[in-house]
Amino acid sequence: MTTVECRQSPRGFNLVPPPGWDVIPLRTGTREAMDRIVRKAVAQLPPGFPKDDIPKARLKLTQEMKKVVRRAGAKGGMTLYLPTEPLHGVVLPASIVASEPIEIPRVRPNSGPAAVLAALASVTPDAGTRELDGVAALRFERDIPANGDEGVDVAHRQVEYLVPIPDSAPNRYLTFSFSALIAPGSDPAFYDTLVELFDAVMGTFRWAYA
Repeated sequence: MTTVECRQSPRGFNLVPPPGWDVIPLRTGTREAMDRIVRKAVAQLPPGFPKDDIPKARLKLTQEMKKVVRRAGAKGGMTLYLPTEPLHGVVLPASIVASEPIEIPRVRPNSGPAAVLAALASVTPDAGTRELDGVAALRFERDIPANGDEGVDVAHRQVEYLVPIPDSAPNRYLTFSFSALIAPGSDPAFYDTLVELFDAVMGTFRWAYA
């Protein structure tokens, strides 16, 4: 369970990642989770992999994971979900980040999260609402092109859910962000399938009240 710091219940949430994915907490226990994932990845190297190259492989895996963890933490991430086992011989170039709760000002003094989501949806392309464990959440999807000037090295497909925390005062929201790197010349249907996978994962979302 991932805890959520808010004045009233729920105390956190549960999310079921896909098979072959691992969870890295970004508040505490990050190093231990990374070490566990690297050990598992090294243990899965093919039998013929040169023993002399294992330390290099371990170092490269650790460095790449640190980059992903650092980026997620810089964006307020509290939990990172990563694919760590190959699917048909390929490790998916994707990630899911659950971010720290944020406050969003009310649209009107007596309005609630519904008005905030409606206002955001009106100015966000391809935005829509989905119900997650009895709460209406805002979902939006976009393709982000590579742009070195803005620090985006590789194009990627991004999907985000903005989820109001029930009974929070002031109103607070969780953000779940899915990102998949887009390889040049790749089939868009592949990324559509990854987005469907993320939507299925969000369908497992449940509030935790104890």
